[in-house]
Amino acid sequence: MKYDVADLSLAAGGKKRILWADNDMPALAAIRKRFAKDKPLKGINISACLHITAETANLARTLKAGGASVVLCASNPLSTQDDVAASLVKDFNIAVFAVCRENRSTYYKHINAAIDHKPVITLDDGADLVNELHTSRKKDAGRIIASMEETTTGVIRLRAMANEGKLKFPVIAVNDAATKHLFDNRYGTGQSTVDGIIRATDFLMAGKKIVVAGYGWCGRGFAMRARGMGAIVTITEIDAIKALEAAMDGFDVMPMAQAAKFGELFVTLTGNKHVIRTEHFKAMKDRAVVANSGHFDVEIDIPALKKLSKKVTRNVRNHVDEYTLKNNKRIYLLGEGRLINLAAAEGHPASVMDMSFATQALQAEYAVKNQGRLSIAVHDVPLEIERQVSTLKLKSMSIGIDKLTDEQVAYLASSGEGT
Repeated sequence: MKYDVADLSLAAGGKKRILWADNDMPALAAIRKRFAKDKPLKGINISACLHITAETANLARTLKAGGASVVLCASNPLSTQDDVAASLVKDFNIAVFAVCRENRSTYYKHINAAIDHKPVITLDDGADLVNELHTSRKKDAGRIIASMEETTTGVIRLRAMANEGKLKFPVIAVNDAATKHLFDNRYGTGQSTVDGIIRATDFLMAGKKIVVAGYGWCGRGFAMRARGMGAIVTITEIDAIKALEAAMDGFDVMPMAQAAKFGELFVTLTGNKHVIRTEHFKAMKDRAVVANSGHFDVEIDIPALKKLSKKVTRNVRNHVDEYTLKNNKRIYLLGEGRLINLAAAEGHPASVMDMSFATQALQAEYAVKNQGRLSIAVHDVPLEIERQVSTLKLKSMSIGIDKLTDEQVAYLASSGEGT
């Protein structure tokens, strides 16, 4: 088996981490048990470009239990947990191509190694693997029966490709599933972003003036938690409806140019590029801190920050770089502008990833069952899969719900009764 990980001797610690996360992923464990019996993915090659974490490891174990041959590569150069990568190779015989802090050349070398596996199903976190299949590896795109995308950024990119007529195979927008974005994006990103920022800075959140760029599910999750810890939170938005919602939720809402003048901590959660840029850096106070928890490192215009600076001091604290501007003002960049919840922390809690990865596993099974019947488009996750994941999760939490009576079913299906 070919692989490329940092150090196989780290495997013991990685295995402990994987099994610990598994304790908090009961829905996925139930699917893995069924997969091991039914083998719905037998003979299927799957390549996944995801964050190499303990939670992802349990998804890979589930796909393998279903009979698939699985290869993993990283979707972010800073998010790989090297001990987990080592354990997947050594303890679970799953090929991994990922090393924490790999450079851009190695990053794409690893993506191409995943494509060399000749997958018929791909799983993506940001659409980098799919993008490679549409550019430098076009000949390999023809065998893909379906791809799953689990980020807002990735879905945006893929819908654009579909609208332009460039998409070459069906894609399932796992990110848009209610069992994903309502929970993973809101509660997972909310908590893990706070975790990453505190680990990197040791900030006291109470009383901190925090500017949150973007009020999608990730932004509102972080804003909610920051306010809950006593922070003074301001929202910036480009969408009138989301801005109105943020205002109705009790947050101050204003343009970034205005918020830049007083913010102490800025966090981008948009999926877009250059949300914080030259004019904003110039307006910021001395010792302002900027971080990203959206997706790629383009949300903060780092080249512009470098251009404004006369000196850059790396790692003044772990995961903190100090940029000294020409007027001696200092701006601190966290996690090199990459996802702070993975660069400085451990990503989302396992219990919330349980639902997202349960959806991924069931969606892979669905893709195999419906091979050749899915149009080349971006598809929603079927409602039956959403209900199955929700039911499994509720059962694991010992939560029961009511059922409609026959009378209620008839009432909802009829139009005969008035007020």
